[in-house]
Amino acid sequence: MKTFELTGELRSEFGKKAAKALRKQELVPCNLYGCGEQITFTVNTNDVRKLIYTPDTQVVILTIGDKTYNCVVKELQFHPVKELLLHIDFLVVDENKPVVVAIPVQLNGLAEGVKAGGKLSLEMRKLKVRAIYTNLPDRVEIDVTSLGLGKKIMVADLHYEGYEIANVKEQVVCQVVATRASKGK
Repeated sequence: MKTFELTGELRSEFGKKAAKALRKQELVPCNLYGCGEQITFTVNTNDVRKLIYTPDTQVVILTIGDKTYNCVVKELQFHPVKELLLHIDFLVVDENKPVVVAIPVQLNGLAEGVKAGGKLSLEMRKLKVRAIYTNLPDRVEIDVTSLGLGKKIMVADLHYEGYEIANVKEQVVCQVVATRASKGK
């Protein structure tokens, strides 16, 4: 798993008015959980662009004042119209305690159903993975070569060593759907 270094400054003022003033200065209000207390701080908007606009999941080495924390991004909040970053929640990770993180899905291979004229449909772009942060994968890789026409892979079908999928077992991850071309054969 990749790492990302970030520096934050402690916040002294709270509330909507203070958060709005911070955003005008191109700062993002943030919270850090899991370190025994909640720490509120700000980071520069330009500093977090490479962290949030990437499909990769990264461990953040966060420096606030003279303390350094290993953490992951727990939640991002965006403005509903302008798509501006409003808030970030970070979670401190521990080598002994598992964490749940959304990891991107990567489909590998050419499905048999696609060869028969079907269309491969990815229903879930990310899966929630529960593991110790050192065991978190960069991507959840799924082999679809044996997936036939009209068949699907569900969360219950996925088993990996070192981590487990925390989504609902009945959810469909990917499937091969019949197209007009495949129905005519």
